Amino acid sequence: MIIANDLRRGIIFQLDAAPCLVLDVSFQSPTARGGNTLVKTKFRNLMTGQVLNNTFKAGDRLDEADFARRKGQFLYAAGDQGVFMDQESYEQHEIGGDLYDDVKGYLLEGGEVSLGVFNDMVVTLEVPQVVELTVVETAPAIKNATATAQTKEAILETGIAIQVPGYLEAGERVKVDTRECRFVSRA
Repeated sequence: MIIANDLRRGIIFQLDAAPCLVLDVSFQSPTARGGNTLVKTKFRNLMTGQVLNNTFKAGDRLDEADFARRKGQFLYAAGDQGVFMDQESYEQHEIGGDLYDDVKGYLLEGGEVSLGVFNDMVVTLEVPQVVELTVVETAPAIKNATATAQTKEAILETGIAIQVPGYLEAGERVKVDTRECRFVSRA
């Protein structure tokens, strides 16, 4: 059991038979004597992806979710789904829909991921914050064009397009921030 007073960002609790990830929490003290402190939470239902708000009393008890984060590996793409392997149990999971669509541009075969498992079902899929990918196609390098930084579009080996500095050429490896889909540095 989790007491509402102990809720913090990143904690996962169970509400209405679904795991919920706390995104933000604030405490409101009562103005009247004898009133309970209110715990206002913003959380994401990991089954549906909805972001919800709820207010609990400080002493309310919440169920702990049967949720585990496990190391995983991307094996291959099968149509509009990806096949992932749990590196602890060696089980394979086919994941599609929004979970896969959000991260498929950062996945190479053999790449590491983090699988969030609830009741033997994968409900979250996270990639590392920075991944290394190869530039497949881009415009020629711009030399002596201007004193300000110039960027150009580059297509990476997974098919995503990002803005890169003008000096990069096809065949170079770059680091990409997966949270904002932006160029970080050369690899």
